[in-house]
Amino acid sequence: MMKIKDKIIFITGASSGFGLACAELFAKKGGKLIIAARRIERLKQIAGTLKSKYKTEVLPVELDIRKKSMVVSAVKNLPAKWKNIDVLVNNAGLSRGLDKLHEGKFQDWDEMIDTNVKGLLYVSRMVIPIMVKRNSGHVINIGSIAGHEVYPKGNVYCATKHAVGALTKGMRMDLVDTDVRVTTIDPGLAETEFSIVRFRGNKNKAKDVYKGIESLTASDVADAVYYAATRRLNFVIAEMIIQPNHQASAMVAHKTG
Repeated sequence: MMKIKDKIIFITGASSGFGLACAELFAKKGGKLIIAARRIERLKQIAGTLKSKYKTEVLPVELDIRKKSMVVSAVKNLPAKWKNIDVLVNNAGLSRGLDKLHEGKFQDWDEMIDTNVKGLLYVSRMVIPIMVKRNSGHVINIGSIAGHEVYPKGNVYCATKHAVGALTKGMRMDLVDTDVRVTTIDPGLAETEFSIVRFRGNKNKAKDVYKGIESLTASDVADAVYYAATRRLNFVIAEMIIQPNHQASAMVAHKTG
């Protein structure tokens, strides 16, 4: 197994959901964390909690990955001891709306494409050269089963997650002559803030998505990320699809009640 203790782990979207769960697990295992998100005050609270609980170092970074200049500045201006990133978890992502394409909102499309595709590209473009220079590192992209199939009214969100899958494959090809590893973790139904964000704060509508089925948790996804990150160097989890036992595909699930 690869040891995580004292490795530098950069996690985007670390203020909630999968990102927060990953931060908690990697901190527990002794990793040094760079946690990035837009909500800096929340990140500072999380950093304080993790440092106190696990006696590890945590650097909170205010970051909107949609803003290229902000991403460039954030990575370039990391303190010297934080620059050699060992694991990048490209977690930040979102979905907006659930509309037929011809009824979709331009703002929703822009937010999804700018975050899920362009944001992942910006962060990867800044971090991967650091790994290539050292011939060491691991990029873990958080995709979705929506990157393997398309479901009704999921058009643009599914397209962005298909893009994450394609970019992951492209990264792996471009890095094949290095010791930098590339992974995508693709969850199915997982109960986090995802649906609350999709429905712009409508908690009742969000709750209905998970009614009648035991969904995955953020911790389940963090476990998958950690497993991928800790395999021996010549053992790469290229792609991992994880979903609840009673979900067979994006549109096929057994729900009760």
